[in-house]
Amino acid sequence: MNTDDSAVREPPRRLGGILRHLGPGLILAGSIVGSGELIAATRTGAEAGFIFLGLIIFGCVVKVFTQVEIARHCVTKGETTLTALNRVPGPRAKAAGGVANWIVLFWIATMLCGLGQLGGIVGGVGQAMAMSVPLTGKGAEYNAKATARAEAKVLEEQLDANPSTEIRKKLDEKQAVFEGYDFESKPYDDKFWALLLAGVTSVMLFRGGFGFIETFCTFLVASFSLVTIANLFALQSHGDWAIRPDDLREGLGLGFLTSGPDKLGLALMTFGIIGVGASEIVAYPYWCLEKGYGKWIGRDDDSPSWTERARGWLRVMQWDAWGSMVVYTFCTIVFYLLGAAVLSRLGLVPEKQDLVRTLSVMYTPVFGQGATYIFLFGAFAVLFSTFLVSNAGKARMFVDVTAVTGFTELPDERRQRWVSRMGAALPLICVLVYIVWPNPAKLILFSGMMQSLLLPMLAFGAIYFRGQQPNLSLRPGRAWDLGLGFSFLSFVVIGLYLAFTKLSGFWS
Repeated sequence: MNTDDSAVREPPRRLGGILRHLGPGLILAGSIVGSGELIAATRTGAEAGFIFLGLIIFGCVVKVFTQVEIARHCVTKGETTLTALNRVPGPRAKAAGGVANWIVLFWIATMLCGLGQLGGIVGGVGQAMAMSVPLTGKGAEYNAKATARAEAKVLEEQLDANPSTEIRKKLDEKQAVFEGYDFESKPYDDKFWALLLAGVTSVMLFRGGFGFIETFCTFLVASFSLVTIANLFALQSHGDWAIRPDDLREGLGLGFLTSGPDKLGLALMTFGIIGVGASEIVAYPYWCLEKGYGKWIGRDDDSPSWTERARGWLRVMQWDAWGSMVVYTFCTIVFYLLGAAVLSRLGLVPEKQDLVRTLSVMYTPVFGQGATYIFLFGAFAVLFSTFLVSNAGKARMFVDVTAVTGFTELPDERRQRWVSRMGAALPLICVLVYIVWPNPAKLILFSGMMQSLLLPMLAFGAIYFRGQQPNLSLRPGRAWDLGLGFSFLSFVVIGLYLAFTKLSGFWS
């Protein structure tokens, strides 16, 4: 509960004041515009073309209802997400001297799988660094051969559309560079870089706080997003790669329903990780409480002044949540369209240790030879931002779950020390996952599937919290209830589909 009345603060009424108090959503955007947008959405576009555009947009928007409803409860009660979720009705089990309910237990399983997702992300950052600054001679040789192969793929497409002697000559030159090279024998530069970057992240999380994370992520995400948006618009002036009205009509229609189980399953796994995934929905109230929304509302004394103050800060929180949704939805659309417009037409799918190199091809039609280096900066920016924020959030949640389940008691001063220690340990655990299994795309998509299965549980919890709000002035209207119910139903349908069609055969 909120008990420190000295921290009470009146909410801003004007737009300028509201904007100055945003922040948790920016951290969330830093976490989202990485594995979900850069990797999962782009891969889906590369494999399926434009057909899932509408589903991708829907997946970004519909989750916010559940996100805000859970945060509304946590902020007004001054309690963490896992504390609140552990009171939702349903099966319970004794865990480490306490009790954990079905949602918390499945959350633990999902977060452990999420370590694989973060392993994939830090592996992607390691690949970006290995491409720009190889640490071994074999790494430098592999870069030259693989870059020539990727450029040859683009030239082949251009030759099909516009046969000419000049393009044929360039293609022959590129093919001569990598002809006969064994691409299966890969260097270890990406793993060396991933280890180094995980160590840097470990130190940053051990020493950093909320303000540092907020500022750092905002800068990294904004810088690359602007370059990517410019790339998409510039692509329209290149006829072979331009996105046509027919492509958009196909993407916004219902054709995905007949796309076949493999493509639809891929899209629904992507659904779990784009926008606010289950992990971000659980993490968001932690950032809201750390920002100060809960303590600024103060202790619920059932007075008109408390109600008015709570409504004001909840309004700020909604601006924060929906504002960040606009940012990451737009970025998701951009990455998905780039994957469909360039990689799908080339028949390239980003995966394994060539994930980042393949993604960089999306920038080649516009930026030419400099595309790789432009993309490498961007990939480092968004993936490292995601790795940092996700580990920071998981550190807070993993420490909190030990108290929620009764494993230990953690007063505030001890809790912060353990958050720092967990923040230092998690990046090193994640990078070990990548070293053992260097397949970032598969690690990220499997985590997305687990998060898709967790989403209906979280939506059920949000509906439960909605019914438990005794203050009628803080209850949302019927339009909001309709959106929340639609969010729940969509999560159930997608979760059931993945459970029956994908879970059993994922590792085959």
